[in-house]
Amino acid sequence: MRHNVPMSIERPRIGLTGGIASGKSTVASLLQARGALIIDADQIVRELQEPGGEGLRGIVAAFGESVLDRDGRLDRAALGALVFGSDEARERLNAVIHPLVRAEAAARLAAAPAGQLVIEDIPLLVETGQAPAFDEVIVVQAPQETRVRRMERDRGMSREQALGRIGAQASDEQRAAAATRLIVNDAGLPELEAQVTELWELLLAAGAR
Repeated sequence: MRHNVPMSIERPRIGLTGGIASGKSTVASLLQARGALIIDADQIVRELQEPGGEGLRGIVAAFGESVLDRDGRLDRAALGALVFGSDEARERLNAVIHPLVRAEAAARLAAAPAGQLVIEDIPLLVETGQAPAFDEVIVVQAPQETRVRRMERDRGMSREQALGRIGAQASDEQRAAAATRLIVNDAGLPELEAQVTELWELLLAAGAR
């Protein structure tokens, strides 16, 4: 785990990340309920991929119109079939989407009210090498078997599919090495809420607001 670093004089950058089915989105919701402004990278991606969006235009330019459905919207299954399991295709997609997402996130961060605690929810924060740019990196982790069960139950994945998705992301050790704050989601919601409350108080005490 990274040692805690002093908060920047200007608005601190606080990142939130975690592997698929770790509970990161739940933690983001709990932080939002306590007053944080969440900048959700996945939501930005979805907006960029809407018809007419710059992201969708870039995807079509990179992969062709086979990734569109009959209504001209992104066919996520078709795109996923192209990029999952292909490092080259995934890197091509990332080269289109990541700069656009970072630019939009930066604009939203700059537009946030003065004194507002802002947390950037970035699933691939570690994988994309962004951790050093943040004053705080909050990592949510859960045991692998717990994550597999959640993906089987909530996303209809097979065990093999779930393990494949986990294996395509950073390891727990890699995320922990980048973390300044670590939340372990291995019990129930009350225990997770207690950790988030403690985290919130620590962020406020560190001058994040």
